[in-house]
Amino acid sequence: MSQPINEISKIPASEILTPFSPSKIFPNVNEADSDGLIGVGGMLQPDWLVDAFVHGIFPWPFEYEYNNGKVKTILGWFSVDPRCIFEFDRFYISRRLVRTCRSGRFQITADTDFHGVISGCAKAHQSKGTWITPEMINAYTELHRLGFGHSIEVRRNGCLVGGIYGTAIQGFFEAESMFHLERDASKVALVALAGHLKKQGYTLFDIQVINDHTASLGAIEIPRTEYLQRLHSALQKNVQFGKLVDKTEYYNNRIL
Repeated sequence: MSQPINEISKIPASEILTPFSPSKIFPNVNEADSDGLIGVGGMLQPDWLVDAFVHGIFPWPFEYEYNNGKVKTILGWFSVDPRCIFEFDRFYISRRLVRTCRSGRFQITADTDFHGVISGCAKAHQSKGTWITPEMINAYTELHRLGFGHSIEVRRNGCLVGGIYGTAIQGFFEAESMFHLERDASKVALVALAGHLKKQGYTLFDIQVINDHTASLGAIEIPRTEYLQRLHSALQKNVQFGKLVDKTEYYNNRIL
């Protein structure tokens, strides 16, 4: 069992925050199968989650169908290879998206409604058998309470219409999911998050797996070995998420 989260936060980062020290919970990531699965079961609690993130692992519940036809949701832990990230100097913003960001159509905030954002993400993916289970919502909400979980909210006329949430540890940020109820709301949230992370000094912006949407914004895949090296470097940075400031500077260039 790993140390309680309140004890972890008191230990200097250089002593424990590296993927190259043995995990107290998980096997070595090199033991992951071809899908990146490294283990199943366990607990969705802060010390498990922080240990996982520090070692390049993330939780991803999935549905498993037994021979009798019954379907059960299983908590899986993954370290995929390759890993998908955003490079800040390759984050691409289309001209149309720049116009949307600058239009004033949306109001953007940070950490004002974490539960609303993660719940919105869960509902948005519900038809696909969402991996954002009630247990995941509770676990990440607790990470938010402890200062690790963060959200970007996008509102229009005071109503939450999009957002993105994730986890920050030192100079590392892992985006988990985003949603939109109006066109471009999630993209605006992602642009605001990327600009904010760059401004604050984060060096690793992890999005786990690539898809057509993130690829269109400049996401790339890197080998797990390179990812772990970059994760180690990011975890040595003393970075704070801080407050979201004037966003217009993020849109001055189509590449951040």
